[in-house]
Amino acid sequence: MRRDNPGQGYDALAVENNERARARNMLELLTEAGVDIRQGVDAALLERERTLSRRLNARAQLLTRSDNSPEQAAALKEEISALENEYQQTQVEIRRTSPRYAALTQPQPLRLGEIQRQLDEETVVLEYSLGDERSFLWAITHNSLTSHELPGREQIEQAAQRALGLLTARGRLLKAETAAQRRARLAEAGAQLPEAVRRLSQTLLSPVAAELGNKRLAIVADGALQYLPFAALPTPQTKGASQRPPRPLIADHEIVNLPSASTLAVQRREQAGRQTAPKTLAVIADPVFSASDDRMKSLALGSPQADSAPVGVEATRIIEHLAENSTAGAAPKLVIPRLPFTRREADQIVAIASSSSGSSGSSGSSGAEILKAVDFKASRQVAFDPELSQYRYVHFATHGLIDSERPGLSALALSLVDEQGRPQDGFLRAYEIYNLNLPADLVVLSACQTGLGKDVKGEGLVGLTRGFMYAGAARVVVSLWNVNDKATSELMAKFYQKMLKEGQRPAAALRSAQVEMLRSSQWQSPYFWAAFTLQGEWR
Repeated sequence: MRRDNPGQGYDALAVENNERARARNMLELLTEAGVDIRQGVDAALLERERTLSRRLNARAQLLTRSDNSPEQAAALKEEISALENEYQQTQVEIRRTSPRYAALTQPQPLRLGEIQRQLDEETVVLEYSLGDERSFLWAITHNSLTSHELPGREQIEQAAQRALGLLTARGRLLKAETAAQRRARLAEAGAQLPEAVRRLSQTLLSPVAAELGNKRLAIVADGALQYLPFAALPTPQTKGASQRPPRPLIADHEIVNLPSASTLAVQRREQAGRQTAPKTLAVIADPVFSASDDRMKSLALGSPQADSAPVGVEATRIIEHLAENSTAGAAPKLVIPRLPFTRREADQIVAIASSSSGSSGSSGSSGAEILKAVDFKASRQVAFDPELSQYRYVHFATHGLIDSERPGLSALALSLVDEQGRPQDGFLRAYEIYNLNLPADLVVLSACQTGLGKDVKGEGLVGLTRGFMYAGAARVVVSLWNVNDKATSELMAKFYQKMLKEGQRPAAALRSAQVEMLRSSQWQSPYFWAAFTLQGEWR
């Protein structure tokens, strides 16, 4: 950024350099995604990949057990790291020897003019780059570019982390905290939140306030900003404008997230001409996590399984590894509670889709336009079934398991026991999602922290989102924190109502649903609605 020579095109060069510095591997992955690179590869090499995958799954399954001693856990982690390295080396060898991979043209990050050609008049890209001494923000429209200098990384990330901590205070359950102490803590967080988000908005958005209008905002975030729900930030005040009560950004703007501006062009190129999936909706929800589940008891008694879950309990959709009620001296136990409202969520979404298309939902049957896989059928088997590629919308409602140290092991939790009560691997892991064929218009991960991952320099977040984009999804809806089970059920019902019944685009439907939640007295706190973001194509 040459501030001493404005108007000489250095800001355009800076944007292009920033694009080259980030997500290059993501561009290559998206280009590769539409090609079967394993065709023509030596069968022994492919079998080695499958064997390593099975071994990696087995060790990852052992690691989720909470009764490992520290020594056992350390040994497992070391073995998993070695297996991950060997697995990645095998995949490199597959690419090296693949005739189809060799034929691919390696994509290059876009120049400014090419980025602008991806944008319509109603969209502005806000691309951030955080640096130690100073940071930058570029606002890109179809016919303009402005650049702005921001404070250094430490100041921005501290402010973002503080705002995020206040936003998500409701989702934290502190050990030994009394009800009165919790109420006091939440009241204090609620009182501090408006000023925290106002200051953050002032830093991140006020330089471009005059350029936003009511446009769609495509956010290319960096560092800790990748974990931030821009939807919850107040709209910045333009200089000289009369002051008005703060409004969340989502009230005036449709917001989407992109790994980089260049990835959008690659997605559009690779998906151009792709036929829409013939079937409407697949919902995978409310898995069975334990042999002590009431549904297991119902089977043992020969009575039919209940069609709905109890609704008197609220929870967050994240796996807690250590049970709080472990007895002194006993090994802590992995406890994965049932999520009552995922069943209600599945029922509501299927009902909306059925009334929209005139088809009836079919529990566990992929022959219908709508697949509803719940209870024991919400398993790895249905996730890997080739029939899943036939659905336009694919919705997972369950617990999330996020591993920021080993992002390939981040997972969605599916049924961990079969109908005989026998344990089975029920984790759909990130590195496995890359091997799915899922050319869906939309994948929704209605679980906790599914938008998070490991922040890799030059690559952004590596986690579940990237896996589903590689599998073929045009767009993915993910969450940024431990979402409330009941609130998420309400939000998702509104989202699908807007999308399937009212015909709104996914990005517009998510905004409409969030605004509706914002305007309700019960769900107006951004904790309940701001966690979910749409990543990818907005058209």
